[in-house]
Amino acid sequence: MFSAWDRRERPPEEGAASGLQGLGVDKTFLSSLKGILLETELALTFIIFICFTASVSAYMAAALLEFFITLAFLFLYATQYYQRFDRLNWPCLDFLRCVSAIIIFLVVSFAAVTSREGAAIAAFVFGIILVSVFAYDAFKIYRTELMTRTTEG
Repeated sequence: MFSAWDRRERPPEEGAASGLQGLGVDKTFLSSLKGILLETELALTFIIFICFTASVSAYMAAALLEFFITLAFLFLYATQYYQRFDRLNWPCLDFLRCVSAIIIFLVVSFAAVTSREGAAIAAFVFGIILVSVFAYDAFKIYRTELMTRTTEG
């Protein structure tokens, strides 16, 4: 007879077959293209936050907000916790996250470069790189998720 103790003694199953039993990190997601894109976005956002903190502290809130939003999406995708919220359209939310980040970082990067400080110029350069990463992520989301849904329906 199976009891709760029997289930605890067995090692967890590998891969997607384990389901939503805990908050274990899916290592295959972190090495996939989407995981690498989210990790890159997270790292670049943190670098921009540090640059804004060193130069123009008025713009650091935008970078910090995007850092936390990207961290939340990385956590939800890596633990597959997002599957518990099946009523939300996750590809659309992810697409809107990328588009809003593109707009925010374009505006903030061009506004910060006008101060002509070294850290602000570095934030501008990293901001342009981050905008291109977010644009590529938005393109991949649109192409794989949203485009297939419109052709099916």
